[in-house]
Amino acid sequence: MPTPKAESRVKTRYLDPFIETLGREALEQIQLRKLQLMLEPILESNAFYRKKLGEAGLRSPDEIRTLDDLRHLPLTSKQELSKDQRDNEPYGTNLTFERDTYTKIHQTSGTTGEPLRCLDTEESWAWWARCWATVLTGAGVTSRDRIFFAFSFGPFIGFWAGYQGAQRIGALSIPGGGMSSYQRAKAILTYDISVLVCTPTYALHLAEVAEQENIDIANSNVNVTIQAGEPGAGLPATRQRIETAWNARTYDHAGATEVGAWGFECQCQSGLHLNEGEFIFEVLDPQTGEPAEEGELVVTNLGRVGMPVLRYRTGDRVKIHPDECPCGRSFRRLDGGVIGRADDVLIVRGINVFPSSIENIVRRFPEVGEFAVDVYRKGNLDDMEMRVEISKGEPGEVAAAVSKEMRNALGLRVRVEPVPFGTLPRFDLKARRFKDHRNLE
Repeated sequence: MPTPKAESRVKTRYLDPFIETLGREALEQIQLRKLQLMLEPILESNAFYRKKLGEAGLRSPDEIRTLDDLRHLPLTSKQELSKDQRDNEPYGTNLTFERDTYTKIHQTSGTTGEPLRCLDTEESWAWWARCWATVLTGAGVTSRDRIFFAFSFGPFIGFWAGYQGAQRIGALSIPGGGMSSYQRAKAILTYDISVLVCTPTYALHLAEVAEQENIDIANSNVNVTIQAGEPGAGLPATRQRIETAWNARTYDHAGATEVGAWGFECQCQSGLHLNEGEFIFEVLDPQTGEPAEEGELVVTNLGRVGMPVLRYRTGDRVKIHPDECPCGRSFRRLDGGVIGRADDVLIVRGINVFPSSIENIVRRFPEVGEFAVDVYRKGNLDDMEMRVEISKGEPGEVAAAVSKEMRNALGLRVRVEPVPFGTLPRFDLKARRFKDHRNLE
């Protein structure tokens, strides 16, 4: 439900109303033409894709006559790109231009392996800004807003691009790099912030710090929070907790360093929109590779010519919403956002468990602060254990209630242990709450 502070936002804002409401047939023709134009320099001078596409028989962009022809091209994986960089240090061969053409460098967070280094030209950096401007505008953010980026501004791309997108729409941007959480909470009041941008984990942590320091962020002028970097804001229980803590409306966003800012929520908040003005999306059955309504999201970006990804396997499991959105956009949307990541799934006693499912259960308990999950192999059986910080109530009773809910929802017996408040790690960026010790044995 909208919070009182957020109700004054005008509904249905577009960054580019022509593209966003064009209709599917015309939109797909524009996507096709953008793809053909991008393929020209790629086939001419990008060593990585010239070899990869050549082996698939593609010699000219004109051979891609419809979007269906795209499916004849090979998929791209992160493992391929990482191997290419290991074999051709430091940046690999997925470069369309000479190295001195590039002006920005960022890297992935490294949560699923070695960080992948990504380069951008001025043109592709402007494209990043446009993608993030779509994210901000979809949430109703305008040039009148004051946006606080609670982010360390290191080599991770996420909020650098968001900061650039805020400049694109003319909003006042306040960077929170180099500040402690206490300083950031104070700055939100000092600068009269109206929009907070950070990870969902950090939004909850910042609210926790504010409460400890008697900083009344619920009655601040923050009426919108935009969460990125991890899928928590797409989980109903996590979203509700953030909205309650900040007394603001929370919007989800999805993207990746190597792909771009591909997903955003509109003010109807009825699913995560695919930014089809800047990307081509496919949803494929992981087993058959055929198109499906639910499966793995595959993305081709259309504005990052200098270091592109074509038919990139994101590893994100998604489900296409069957209906058009009330906001009037032609862009398709995902039902429930990103369901989970294929490489994050935990198989415990034969049951597939997504970390997002566990978080959505834990966040239903307002007494629980931070939590951590460990999976062990004990004898011939898998065992899942959880540590939870209890901020209020009787710790043993709360832990028992969480354990019962885990069993009811997942069909797993989980030992839940209460630990003193403040003993578990806090995270500015992607949270790392899950550890599978079976992979370390």
